[in-house]
Amino acid sequence: LFHTVELKNQKGKVFYDKLKFIYVELPKFTKTVDQLESHFDKWLFLLKHLSDLEAPPEALQEVVFDRLFEVSEISNFSAVEQEAYENSLKYYRDLQNVVATSREEGIEEGRQEGFEQGKQEGREETKIEIALSCIQQGLDTETIMAITQLSREDIEALRLG
Repeated sequence: LFHTVELKNQKGKVFYDKLKFIYVELPKFTKTVDQLESHFDKWLFLLKHLSDLEAPPEALQEVVFDRLFEVSEISNFSAVEQEAYENSLKYYRDLQNVVATSREEGIEEGRQEGFEQGKQEGREETKIEIALSCIQQGLDTETIMAITQLSREDIEALRLG
């Protein structure tokens, strides 16, 4: 059913033991669907009979073969069907790229907004700390307003709080 060939150098020694050619003689594979026992048998059956199959036989209803049947079905499309399929696939991939790009841009924009908001909050906290220090030193509200740019209400709230 199959035989292996190894390349030999000029001295007759195996050139590279990891490099082998395996020749499978598909005409010698004669098992029917009911006789398939191993995955190797199933693959050989598919290689030999794929062009004759209308649908996957029940013995070949496995996830590993689903992609093969999908590709086989696509390869049997007419030129018009293949073009329509390729256009549909291109459109789908373009949409996926748009969504991924939008998501990345949104995440980056969110990070930037968060960073800016954090900086603003930090500035506000600094103003409050300065105002509290000024209050402890007994400065009047007008002076604290000029130093910190806080409103009169904010400073009065700090005095009470």
